[in-house]
Amino acid sequence: MASKSTPQITRDRHDPAAAFRTRLMRWFRRHGRDLPWRRTRDPYHIAVSEFMLQQTQVSRVQQYYQSFLDQYPTIHHLASAQPAAVRESWQGLGYYRRAANLHKLAQTVVRERGGLMPATVDELRALPGVGRYTAGAIASFAYERSEPAVDTNVERVIRRAFLGRRSRAKTDRVWKIAGSLVPRQGQSAWTFNQAIMELGALICTARVARCSLCPVRGSCMTGKKGGREAGSGKREAGSGKREAGSGKREAGSGSGER
Repeated sequence: MASKSTPQITRDRHDPAAAFRTRLMRWFRRHGRDLPWRRTRDPYHIAVSEFMLQQTQVSRVQQYYQSFLDQYPTIHHLASAQPAAVRESWQGLGYYRRAANLHKLAQTVVRERGGLMPATVDELRALPGVGRYTAGAIASFAYERSEPAVDTNVERVIRRAFLGRRSRAKTDRVWKIAGSLVPRQGQSAWTFNQAIMELGALICTARVARCSLCPVRGSCMTGKKGGREAGSGKREAGSGKREAGSGKREAGSGSGER
């Protein structure tokens, strides 16, 4: 029997979790931003975008993403570069530890795997600078694996939708709910993970929950109670930074909005 905290996904159109997923994906297909890293399934390019997006807003990453790939078009090019050159290429993004970790990741993949990025979460998490969120993101966005990817935006959406804004449930419980929501088919899993991040970045933000514009309001605990159209100034239970340990968009350390 599923735990009370984990929504069961069924074919019943009246099931709140199934409705949440369907409405969210439909909204994303119509309104999702056209971002360059959403146009590729190249695992190296996805990794570059994920490292850049750690603690950095999307608008800023868009200014540097393509130029970095122009300098290092393949993981082999990055692996063979000098650390000083990689750091210089990262200028303007800040948090240079990310560049060092990405460089180490490239060197590890080239040395140990012939330049082929792993596809499973466990193998990805063994790479330098890759935590739970980033492993799930690369597995889903590059390989279309049915894996959850819970960053701060996703955690906020799940807490508000299924646990209530003041819930103090542990992050593992949020990951369990996320895992139950992700579709089992690859393309749909990619779409769902992109969509729930987009919702947290544009609609269900930390400062303002725009419930009147939310496509899943009818399936959301907070939305059905009226939500909030302006920030309350109070920190929500469970909200945090992105990733413990590596500065990623992991639930647990890093900055919030994409």
